[in-house]
Amino acid sequence: MDSKDSRRSRSSTRSTPPPAVKPRIRTAAIRNVRFGENVTVVEPVNLYECEIGDHSFVGPFVEIQKGAVIGSNCRIQSHAFICELVTLGDHCFVSHGVMFINDLFSTGEPAGGDQSLWKRTLIGSHVSIGTNATILPVRICDEVVIGAGSVVTRDISEPGIYAGNPARLIRRLSPSPEAG
Repeated sequence: MDSKDSRRSRSSTRSTPPPAVKPRIRTAAIRNVRFGENVTVVEPVNLYECEIGDHSFVGPFVEIQKGAVIGSNCRIQSHAFICELVTLGDHCFVSHGVMFINDLFSTGEPAGGDQSLWKRTLIGSHVSIGTNATILPVRICDEVVIGAGSVVTRDISEPGIYAGNPARLIRRLSPSPEAG
């Protein structure tokens, strides 16, 4: 058999794909959420067993997980992910694509359902977090700006503008009279 016949023979013996299996589909939903007054939510979103304060806004494609607390007068922009054990103070802005993380893979692998390995994140009031920033389990004081694309790996205890990977103080801010 020449090489042309060999190619023809192999192509005719290709197996057919397995029959399609139907996946289990879960739709995005708003379930068991405690809303304050005058909250705006733009669907689709996945919000469950969390709390969202008065006069707050949640954009499309946002996920806020069980036990997360969002203060009043906050704006959560599209594609943000706020996991369990995150608390945001009042007057916070979370820009597009911001990701909060509660699992630091301390055992060398994902914690999975072992919540004892998860860590808490506490964000003060008057905090703005730029597009695509990643916030690891930390505490951030009031009056802080986090630059776009930054990765916050340590607690922030002084008002200011922070940016970079890891995020570092770029400029100090004096507290606003409203925050006092």
